[in-house]
Formats: sequence, C-alpha cells, structure tokens
Amino acid sequence: MADARSAGLGGGRKPKAKKPSARTLEAAARRDVIATALAMSQNGLSPGRSGNVSIRWKSGMLITPSGMAYDSLTPKDIVFVDGDGSVSAKARKPSSEWLVHLAAYIEREARAAVVHTHPLNATVRACQHKSIPAFHYMVAAAGGTDIPCVPYALFGTEELAGYVSEGLRHHDACLMANHGQIAIGDTLASALELASEVENLATQFVQVLSLGKPKILGDAEMQDVLARFKNYGQKAQGD
Repeated sequence: MADARSAGLGGGRKPKAKKPSARTLEAAARRDVIATALAMSQNGLSPGRSGNVSIRWKSGMLITPSGMAYDSLTPKDIVFVDGDGSVSAKARKPSSEWLVHLAAYIEREARAAVVHTHPLNATVRACQHKSIPAFHYMVAAAGGTDIPCVPYALFGTEELAGYVSEGLRHHDACLMANHGQIAIGDTLASALELASEVENLATQFVQVLSLGKPKILGDAEMQDVLARFKNYGQKAQGD
C-alpha cells in the first residue's frame, strides 16, 4: 500500500507556489486600470472620454492614455510614466492630467491609486469654487471635516498639479474648480469607491441647498466621526 507521502495525502513537503513574474503582475495591473476606468465611465462619474485613472507602479505609475475610449483600451495602451515624468517613445501619449496624478503620489506616499472624474453634482459644486461642508457625517470619508475645492488652473499644467497636491495633503479627495473632482486610495477599488461617495454627497448637498440653508456639523462632532472611522468596519479586528 502506498504511504501517505507517495499518495499525496500529507506528510511530505508541499510544493512552493510559483510566484507570478513581473510581466504577469504588470499585465494584471494594466487590466485593473482599464476595469476601473470602465466602471468610472459606466457609473456616470465621467461621461465620454473624460476623466483618468492611474495606479502607482515601480518608480512611477500606470495611467490611462489621452483621448481614447475606455471600451477600446487594451493592456498595452496603458502608459507607464516614470517618477521623473519620462515616457517610452513607443508608448501611447499619457492622460493630459499625468502631472496631477504624479503630484498626488508625491504628496501622499501611502496612497497607491488615483481616480479623477467629472461627475455632474461634484462638478456643479466645483464650478461655484466652494467646498462640500460637513452637512452629513459621511463627508469624513474623504479624511477631513469637509471636502475642499482647490483653485482653478488650466488642465494639464504644473499649476493645477500644485493646487491638487495642496488639496490632497490632508484629504483623500477634493473638488477642482471649474473642472471636477479627484480621489485617492490604497487601491483602485477604494479610490473609485471614494469618488462615487463624493459624488453621492455632492448630489445630496445640492438637494439640501434647494431647501434652504443647511445645518452644518461642528468641528468637534466631525472629529468624533473621524476618530470613529479609524476603527470602522473590519479595521478593529485583530490578526
């Protein structure tokens, strides 16, 4: 009778799982960028070819190309932009907002994904050059007591990148005057989820304004919310 080891029933060394190659990992990351961009568009966060998505990769980032329909993208269309802004001569032209994405990664080293969108109500508020105040406790999802609006600057410029960098210094999302909004996260999924939440809050706030002056939560109340959010969900679970 075959023993347990020869029968593969335990007792012997388990074969080590083969680590995916760098090429395999990069291909998967490129597909994730495309999937996120498609979800962003299909969820109504950015109509047409507007908006852009990136993920931190090696010394730079992988970002959607400029002016291409999201449903036409293939992994090879996603552009690697190095930390110094250089791009391979064989690569697609990166999104015109690559400077904004790069600035976000430099400002927030712990974040690994950026989703920039042009949703209806967040953009409406951004066109007023006004933040989204603490009318609802979920404003804290962006990391602060409000969702700030940074000043206007021409798209694709260092000036705009600088403004966004300041807006994200203490927040995970901000509005961009006369433009749209931007959200960052640990993952593409979390950045997209936050972008959706910002638009949901903007939609609610626009409706609240139609009824009159909103009641805003105080800083102390929002600090309590921020403290509670640190242990929200599964974050409080041990190993």
